[in-house]
Amino acid sequence: MKRVSGVTKQAIAIAAFAAVAVSLPSSALNAQTIIDEWASINAPAAPALKAVKLDPQTTALLVLDVVKQGCNAERRPRCLASLPKMEKLLADARAKNMMVVYSVFPGVKLEDTLQQVAPKGGEPSVSALADKFIGTDLEKILKNKGISTVVVVGVAAHGAVLYTGSSAAMRGFQVVVPVDGMSSENTYAEQATAWLLGNAPTISTKVSLTKLDLIGY
Repeated sequence: MKRVSGVTKQAIAIAAFAAVAVSLPSSALNAQTIIDEWASINAPAAPALKAVKLDPQTTALLVLDVVKQGCNAERRPRCLASLPKMEKLLADARAKNMMVVYSVFPGVKLEDTLQQVAPKGGEPSVSALADKFIGTDLEKILKNKGISTVVVVGVAAHGAVLYTGSSAAMRGFQVVVPVDGMSSENTYAEQATAWLLGNAPTISTKVSLTKLDLIGY
């Protein structure tokens, strides 16, 4: 069998690429990037919201990064607007003896959690960046209590909520995300988060998007 030189291999590869290019329609060859097409893209249909019934014994409420450094009138006024609903969800969860877990991000103390949704009675907490499972015992904390479903609320929607919710789904948990319990600096970030959680491969099969008044027990 004859050996093919490096030059010959390169020539063959170029020829093959050229053949493929010739077979493609001109529209594919001249395709623009997503940045070029940005202004012309229309938002897809909104994901459907679902009524959810929770089992308090196997469900944990994750309250993510609702701290004064990130949930304030200057940085995220939408977070402040969501506080009354998160406060009610938290009160209902505690009344049902549901597990509640808190998070903060590095450099922030748990005591910085806003008073309306502050932890009580030694409820567990973790400290991490956007994905609260990375570098923490969060998965162990949940599985040691037999938790199979997590309800995720907090800020930022496109940070802690998106990445922790996605990570929980990839670890086999059922994930409930109330869209009125997550917030960002602007509505586009919240829209993008809802769409990704509702449509991302693998993750979307484990995620239920809902509203707080659609949650029952």
